[in-house]
Parts: sequence; structure tokens; C-alpha cells
Amino acid sequence: MKKGRGGFIPETDVRSAPASSPPAGKPSGKGTRKNSGKKAAKQTSASKRKAKEKRLSAQKSIPYREMGRDGICRVQDKLYSKTIRFYDINYQLAQNEDKSAIFENWCDFLNYFDSTIYFQLSFINHKTNLTEFEKVIRIEPQDDDFDDVRMEYAQMLKDQLSKGNNGLMRTKYITFAIEADNILEARPKLERIEADILNNFKVLGVRAYPLNGVERLQILYETFNPEQAVPFSFQYDQLLKTGLTTKDFVAPTSFEFKQGRYFRMGETLGAVSYLQILAPELTDKMLAEFLDMDKNLVVNLHVQSIDQMKAIKLVKSKVTDINRMKIEEQKKAVRSGYDMDIIPSDLMTYGNEAKRLLEDLQSRNERMFLVTVLFLNTAKSRQELDNGR
Repeated sequence: MKKGRGGFIPETDVRSAPASSPPAGKPSGKGTRKNSGKKAAKQTSASKRKAKEKRLSAQKSIPYREMGRDGICRVQDKLYSKTIRFYDINYQLAQNEDKSAIFENWCDFLNYFDSTIYFQLSFINHKTNLTEFEKVIRIEPQDDDFDDVRMEYAQMLKDQLSKGNNGLMRTKYITFAIEADNILEARPKLERIEADILNNFKVLGVRAYPLNGVERLQILYETFNPEQAVPFSFQYDQLLKTGLTTKDFVAPTSFEFKQGRYFRMGETLGAVSYLQILAPELTDKMLAEFLDMDKNLVVNLHVQSIDQMKAIKLVKSKVTDINRMKIEEQKKAVRSGYDMDIIPSDLMTYGNEAKRLLEDLQSRNERMFLVTVLFLNTAKSRQELDNGR
């Protein structure tokens, strides 16, 4: 085979054809150049079309597929979730005995989640419209002798409202998800888990209720549009009338990820940080101190329970690694001529912690969790954002 202008052609045709004319049945070089130009143009237009399809809109950047009326969200093809809102419990002011009981019940609450259930705790501080609160606490005059008392009490409530939370609403949610082949399989499982979680909250003395689709979409809207003065307005009947999707009602005008750790949602700047925990123990006031900040802040704790057998196997391997490191340190000590019982304090600490964790997993039926803690800060300007981080 030899390569001609029109592509690969048989050698016999090349030999039999005159030098001044193209092979019989083959296009001339000029026509071939035109065809090549058309092919190149088609390839260019196809590549442009593919590049355009790859560009994500603000709606496509929001990572869920569907949000149902009942609050069940299809996050991925085979991953479905629901959300429950829960309220505060008076833990900090409780007596030590009551704190211990609350903490034990909270541990039992966490141990409910096995490796088949993904869950996330969300703590959201966001600015809200004070006029909505003022409507709730407004006291109308009754045209009697007690109007002065009513007005004084109403003014006191307004003053406390303006000073107390700085216009911030603090809300708490737990979102749980399972894998299922379809919604018919996922719904009964999610409803069973929801009932168990609500019952566990009841044991803790915490008021809680499940969210429907509109309430979950409102959380997304307020997260993506924290500085938006227009309140969230949506009903599922609007989808049929407008041909839009739920994402069209919650998405910001744009997403922009060009500034390293910073990003932009519409006119709002945002930054996400993670918490690296190096201490073996944490104070029970840590989360409360974060949430006491008068800033737009979202704290998410992504929690995944590890299968019990896998967790025990993992911890055992860590204990073995630590013991091997101890032996190496003791060999070094013998070769250097000092006491072999003197080993680095870190090895001793890690070894004791690993053994205690293994004992909890084996004898106390505790669970091991992988936790990722993320903080989302938002502000109007870069300076305000840096001051709040």
C-alpha cells in the first residue's frame, strides 16, 4: 500500500494510472483537499459542541438528581437521603450527673448507625429577616388600661431580639442516606430509619421533626444565596407550569471557582476549611464555641460508620505496627548502650490509645467512625471573609 492524496490506495492502481491524472475511481487532489477541509470543519464544530456540553451550569453544579415532595432526595443513581431538623437540649446548664446521662444516650444514638447508613450533622448560622421575628413577638394594643404594660414588654422583646442573636438564625439538622436500587426500595428503609432517629431524639429529650421537599430546598436556597434579600418561594405545582426543575429555584446566578481556596456564589464570597484533630480528647464545648460566632457559618460533620469486623482488623494492624516500632526502638537502645525501656513518649501514648480503642470495639460493642469536619464561611467581601475565618 502507498499513501496518496486521497488516502491509502492499491499499488496496482497507482502503476496503471498516468502520472498526469489521478487513479481511476479516486478523487483528485483538489477535491480531496476540499473534503479534508470539510472534515476538519466538522471535527472542529463537534469538538466545540462537546466543550460546550462539558461546561457546567450553576444548576448542574448542584450535586443531586431529584428532590421529592416527601423530602426524599435522590443524590446519585442509587443513593437516597432524608433530613430531620432537631432543636437544642439544655446540656451546658445541666448537673454533672445529667450531663453523663445525656452523653451516654448520645453515644447510644451514634451507635445506632451501622456501616450501611451514611449520615451528616449540619449546624447552620445564617442571617434572617428580623421583620419575620418582629411579626411573631408583636403585641397589639387592646385599648384598655394594660396597653402601657404591653408596649413596654413588646419593646423589651424587640431590644432582646436585636441584641441577642445579631439577626442570626441557628438551626441544626441530621441528614441520613442509604443505597438502594430505586425509590420504591429506598422509601420504606428511610422511613424506618427516620422513625428510629426520632425515637432516639425523644429519649434524649430533644424535639425533632422530618423535613419535606420544600423545606429542604429552602435550606439549599439560603445556603447558596446567603445575602439574597428575596425570600424563598416555591411550590411543586410550579414545575409543571414552568418546565423548570427544583435546582432552578435554589441555584445562585453563578458559581466561580478560580481563586484557590475561595469561591464565589453569585455576589457572595465563600471559603471552606477542614478541622484537623490532633488531640486525643476534645472538650464538649468545642462545637458550641464555634457556633457562638456571629457570622454566616455552616459546620458539617460527615460521619461514616466502619463495619465492626473491619474496624477491629484495622485497629489490630495499627497495634501490631506500634509494637514493631517499639521493638525497633528497643534494638536501637541496646546498640547505643542505654536502657531499652526508654522509648519515645508518642509511641507509648499511641499504643495505649490503640489498645483502649480495641478493647472498646471488642468488649463494649462500640463503633468506629470516620469523621470529616468542614466549615463554610460566607461574606460580601474578601476582607470580611478573612476576618471571620
